[in-house]
Amino acid sequence: MKIAILTSGVLPIPSVQGGAVENLIDFCLEYNDKHQLHDITVYSVYDPDVKNHPARYSKVNHYRYIKTNGYVAKILKDIYLKIRGGREYYHYSVEYFFERVLWNIKRKKYNVIIVENRPGYVLKLTGKTTAKLVLHQGNDFLNNQVSQYHKIYEAFDLILNVSSYISERVRTINPNDSKCKTVLNGIDTNSFLCAKPFSRQRLGLNEKDFVIVYSGRLTKEKGVLELIHAICKLNNSKIKLLIIGANAYGTNQKTTKFIQNLQHEALQIKDRVKFTGFIDYQEVPLYLKMADIAVVPSMWEEPFGLTVVEAMAAGLPLITTRSGGIPEICEGVATIVNREDIVVNLANAILELYNHPEKRQAMAKASLERSKLFDKETYARNFFAALEHIK
Repeated sequence: MKIAILTSGVLPIPSVQGGAVENLIDFCLEYNDKHQLHDITVYSVYDPDVKNHPARYSKVNHYRYIKTNGYVAKILKDIYLKIRGGREYYHYSVEYFFERVLWNIKRKKYNVIIVENRPGYVLKLTGKTTAKLVLHQGNDFLNNQVSQYHKIYEAFDLILNVSSYISERVRTINPNDSKCKTVLNGIDTNSFLCAKPFSRQRLGLNEKDFVIVYSGRLTKEKGVLELIHAICKLNNSKIKLLIIGANAYGTNQKTTKFIQNLQHEALQIKDRVKFTGFIDYQEVPLYLKMADIAVVPSMWEEPFGLTVVEAMAAGLPLITTRSGGIPEICEGVATIVNREDIVVNLANAILELYNHPEKRQAMAKASLERSKLFDKETYARNFFAALEHIK
């Protein structure tokens, strides 16, 4: 098949700036290059770091870039904003990117167009192409509460979701839905399994410490503040918390009010908490491997939870919350707590693992075994198999 992939218009492909959706696209392109399945064109924002990327030398994967940064692009986007007057589904910068992509697509003949995480794109795609339209969702962006949900739903021929939870959210539009298919996310499990841990000493930790690791964005819905409060409640000098991450993806980070609040709350346990700030994704496994357990204390309906899989692939006993699609990943191998009275629940779960090393050992083994279901090859194979359901 001749396939076009329309990205979100924010981060580039190849995923030189990170991003969960962007990494998944890379996995599919890598698999396609290896197995020569389809002729695929990816439409992406431009980033200088992609210029000589080895992935661009593929014979079956092609990259088309739209420049959305820089002086000229800013002028063009400002003109676009004035013309459209803000009457768009997404932010004008995203819509400008898509308009540029659409101009190109209308002149091409694709069998399938895959829309990545931007269901609203289809409002402009309809009638502009004869291709079958596929939505791939990593977030809860299509349900009976979003704008023009019925029109968007009807326009897609197939809807691929990262969890059954997200599929059920789409079915709030049509309980008799037959378009939705669930394709669970994947990661490069080998990079976590084979990683050699950093020395604890480089972070001021020692071998006798019981190290809990949190990895992810530092935002309210991720539950990291509640985790800090749980560590405070335990009041045990041997229990240390390692917080990996920043407020967003990429290296251009800003300190938010929420992060300032985190740092303020952490002052009362300043000798027991370490903030790493932004860490390049390639180094995350090295940090995870130095920990005794991982905690993913999500306080919102997580669509999937890649950090859950990453922790399992690193062989860590895991504590997480019953949120969205998370139980689909780790039910039976992790401690899953309810979000009501979350601080107490987290503290009790941590203390249970702290006091029972044999339980940690059993959970670590189970985590590694479960993580095999989410390797990147399995993900890409399932993704392309799901495309065969297009009607």
